[in-house]
Amino acid sequence: MVFYEILVIVYLIVAVMLIGFVLIQQGKGAGMGASFGSGGSNTVFGSTGSGNFLTRTTAILATLFFIISLILGNQTADKEKAVDEWQNLEVPVTEQAVDSDVPVTEETEQSMQSTADDVPVTEAPKEDDIPNP
Repeated sequence: MVFYEILVIVYLIVAVMLIGFVLIQQGKGAGMGASFGSGGSNTVFGSTGSGNFLTRTTAILATLFFIISLILGNQTADKEKAVDEWQNLEVPVTEQAVDSDVPVTEETEQSMQSTADDVPVTEAPKEDDIPNP
């Protein structure tokens, strides 16, 4: 379990670094602008040195990303799923006593019974009492 959590953290770090290196790279059309003197020479690695470093780093990070993805997928495929009560809705779930945080005292039981006693009960009308049109 610890290996899985460490692998997820490494996976996230690799993903963020991969995104960063892809965004740092210049497009293929940037070389044309640099030939006309539009600031291509003021990069950190020189005018051509950044391409090789960024390309290699991106390739390594992309490879790590896919390898870790496969390892994580393999690790999660072996785990059993937890049983979900909502998977089979055809079979009714048996009612279970719910543990309440509110303690039940004799007063609350009596108040519950008294509210049930306060409801008036009416009798259903008999067939003789219903007028026929």
